[in-house]
Amino acid sequence: MKIGILALGRPTFDVQYAKERLTASLNYLSSTNHNILGSCELLLDEHDALNEINKFKNEDLDFIIIIQVTFTDSSTLLKIASCLEKPIGIWAFPEPRQSERLRLNSFCGLNLASHTLGLNNIPFSWIYENPESIEETKFEILISSNKSKRPEKKLEIPSLGSRKAKSIKEKIQNFKIGKIGSHPDGFDTCKYDQKKLIGLCGIKVDEIEIDTFLNNSRNVKSEEIEPTLNKLKRTISSINDVNQKELILSLKLENSLKKLQKDGSYNAFALRCWPEMFTEYGGAICAPASMLTEKKVPCACEADVYGAVTQLILQEVSGQPVFLTDIVDINIDDDTGVFWHCGQAPLSMCNPKIKPTATIHSNRKMPLLFEFPLKEGIVTMMRISQSFGEQKMVVSKGKMLDRALPFTGTSGVIKFENDSKQVLNDIISFGLEHHIAITYGDHVKLLSELASELKLPILNI
Repeated sequence: MKIGILALGRPTFDVQYAKERLTASLNYLSSTNHNILGSCELLLDEHDALNEINKFKNEDLDFIIIIQVTFTDSSTLLKIASCLEKPIGIWAFPEPRQSERLRLNSFCGLNLASHTLGLNNIPFSWIYENPESIEETKFEILISSNKSKRPEKKLEIPSLGSRKAKSIKEKIQNFKIGKIGSHPDGFDTCKYDQKKLIGLCGIKVDEIEIDTFLNNSRNVKSEEIEPTLNKLKRTISSINDVNQKELILSLKLENSLKKLQKDGSYNAFALRCWPEMFTEYGGAICAPASMLTEKKVPCACEADVYGAVTQLILQEVSGQPVFLTDIVDINIDDDTGVFWHCGQAPLSMCNPKIKPTATIHSNRKMPLLFEFPLKEGIVTMMRISQSFGEQKMVVSKGKMLDRALPFTGTSGVIKFENDSKQVLNDIISFGLEHHIAITYGDHVKLLSELASELKLPILNI
């Protein structure tokens, strides 16, 4: 079989480690009986990827393997699938949980790709395996899967609402989200349609230019942030160790958000958190997002409007702060997964044995982020999803374990209520979004009742 290889990565991740993982995968591929074609270089931008795509147009390929070496958005992958029109498979890598930075974030790239391909009705196969331990049968299944079928698992149709669920529906109909900036290119997971959203739950969205927000943040006076800074010095360790100029800029974002929330009567924000916060402004919005979320004004990263809607709904159901997070690893052998998102979990989710620490963004190297492992306890996961272009409520449950910090920032290890292999398959086969919200406690029953009121089918993963 003639197999074309395209290895995708981004320079903001650990490029050296990415190249080591790519080399290991190429060593495996060379041991097979297949004809492997392509430069097999790590393609760090769209220009390099397009050059490789053009070379493949003249090849009579049987199959294309996209090696998702690090996280990337889905735009390049969609171009590969659309331009070459060959059967494709995606190979993503786990990475060790060593309390270090998330060096690849490969699984999240696979997650984003599955959502985009699902929206575009493009079939694909996939594996999430280390090259050193991949079984030959799994690889052969990858390259022989010319079509991916929609999952056979059926959505549940909730039949019974409740008075409490109805009151929550009526309450959120008056909610309003401030969307600051646009979602990043290639993040179809964060797209929304205002008319469709109002039809679902009545929540309205105001769009705010990111430049306006950043200029307002720059104009915040230093003395205005002193109370927040003094409070953080009492509750967060190592805050004097981060770049103090960038710290001040970060805290000005928090002050600016609070003013905007008050003036606009916003219940939540959907924020374009990168790259401009770093490249044009000079400070991270992760800790500010955490602080507002703690005060029950949830903030969704990457301008994810449906993520913010999800947070608002789960917050009303649980009465507690909600963390919008990525699932960045699922280990079938350990039967656990990892929730992680930079450093923006609400502080009330911190393991009480640990004092939260001030830190910097793992890719962009700027403060302020919080760092701590999530506390032990039962958690409910939920997402208002648009996978396959169809609105649904995704629900799951599990127990956050008392484990060491798996990756820097705010992260935690969870044992899902369902088998982790099934959870993994559901996430990718259903093309779910890469953000899911979590809160502590068991709220599945009330969520089901609310889904009935919102006329949403339920996907239990």
